Amino acid sequence: MPTTKNFDPAELAKFSDLAHRWWDKESEFRPLHEINPLRLDWIASLAPLNGSRVLDVGCGGGILTDSMARRGATVLGIDLAGKALKVAELHALEAQTQGVEYREISAEALAAEQQGTFDVVTCMEMLEHVPDPAAVVKACAALVKPGGYVFFSTINRNAKAFLFAIIGAEYVLNMLPRGTHEYSKLIKPSELARYFRAENLDFVQTKGLEYNPMTRHYWLSNNTSVNYLVATQRPEMASNHVEEKL
Repeated sequence: MPTTKNFDPAELAKFSDLAHRWWDKESEFRPLHEINPLRLDWIASLAPLNGSRVLDVGCGGGILTDSMARRGATVLGIDLAGKALKVAELHALEAQTQGVEYREISAEALAAEQQGTFDVVTCMEMLEHVPDPAAVVKACAALVKPGGYVFFSTINRNAKAFLFAIIGAEYVLNMLPRGTHEYSKLIKPSELARYFRAENLDFVQTKGLEYNPMTRHYWLSNNTSVNYLVATQRPEMASNHVEEKL
């Protein structure tokens, strides 16, 4: 597993500049706070968190990381944005969250250290921000135990996603800072499926994440045309499994 850091300096700077606002629920990170209960419950419905060892890749300020620890998991959150990690650590101290730790390390480097040691790996809203998303998927697959689950979430690449996730969210509704996402870095479900199947991860389930700007209501659905989540699982042992359609 290569340990070269797979990151875009401009992307790290973007999130580092906003680090102090991660836990302000009325800030640019409000959408993450609002969708967190949905993604947390979905993860827990497939992979019980209580007593599990969990890795959160690209954890940022620790919104998901912290909530998984509060479900009884022992969680390691990793990121390359050092300022965001400091905010995550401070929040854990202030909130007295037990069972959570943070490290400034890439998924690829951690995979070289701790291959096959986590029951659950999450990589949410992160793949569309790195130069080589396939390398991150490879690292996530290496880090999970046989029988363990790997969860991803990202944004589809099509005209509707451009209209809703970039033009709508960043320029019309001002839900996110302008320039948060680049259309060319968005990932089609078929591309993500190719990445994880290459690493012998089995498809388990996919969900779409939808939003009504009038009611400010988020919900999970079967519509993956814009934002979507994917659950995968490493087989207990190598086999010629039948691929599911994603």
